[in-house]
Amino acid sequence: MEINANRATREGTEAPSQRFAYNKFAVQLEENKQLNSFMETQKHRWEDDMEIVRKLCDQIEQSTIYQEYMVNEEDSYDVDREVWRKIYRTLIQENADLDAVLEEKSLYWNDDKEIVDTFVLKTIKRFDPENKADQELLKEYREEDDREFAIKLFRSTILNADEYQRYMSESSRNWDFSRLAYMDVVIMQIAIAEMLTFPNIPVTVTINEYVDLAKLYSTPRSGGYINGMLDAIARHLIQTGKMMKVMPEPRPRRAYVDNQRNNAPRREGRRPTIAQTSAQRIASRTQPDAPQENIE
Repeated sequence: MEINANRATREGTEAPSQRFAYNKFAVQLEENKQLNSFMETQKHRWEDDMEIVRKLCDQIEQSTIYQEYMVNEEDSYDVDREVWRKIYRTLIQENADLDAVLEEKSLYWNDDKEIVDTFVLKTIKRFDPENKADQELLKEYREEDDREFAIKLFRSTILNADEYQRYMSESSRNWDFSRLAYMDVVIMQIAIAEMLTFPNIPVTVTINEYVDLAKLYSTPRSGGYINGMLDAIARHLIQTGKMMKVMPEPRPRRAYVDNQRNNAPRREGRRPTIAQTSAQRIASRTQPDAPQENIE
């Protein structure tokens, strides 16, 4: 900005607008005490990746969002904050080049990205000019209980891994446990830890949550496999007195499947079963011959 301003003075041209450089929201964010304290603890600096920073700045300056903001006659904090919300959602949130840089810095970026995006957009919305540099940022955990839950669950999973894997083996007589994906093993260990460590969480809630995690992080077939395994493990733990929780009685699987098949609507063009074709042949043999028309 200073270089461009000096050049405009030398050449006698109009000085560039300083509106974006001194955007009210951006200035407040830059001065935020909590953010600056956090940045002091970090090893990485954007100065190490100036190429992606310059490229992002060029994308912002060439965007319609930036151009409309610069010609907008309304000069207010709300307008300044809103332009950065739009920039983040449009140019930063789905920026492949930026994601590539951040993936190199953190192995977990792909998993964290969705949460980070949510936190950033909520933080922008919450900023209030009256709070100045003391604006509070969103906490990593909503409540201290959430943090304690995560730590307790993690410790239980790690410290009792061998015991939990033994429960898997004892309950996997009808499953090929040796061929189970490693990620499935990890997910089930955490699920068992939650079942045994937190008595107030119903078993069905735990199973449903970790089935969803398996669908997200493991193989396409992992959801069904883990659902059956966790159900069997939970019933084993209850029967052996290791877990004092209740579960609904299992549904009679064979009767349920047969009923579903009998009530299923016949699809057009569906291949008939052997029994159906045999019945049709017998019926055709027993029907009287249709009267022939008199050709003469």
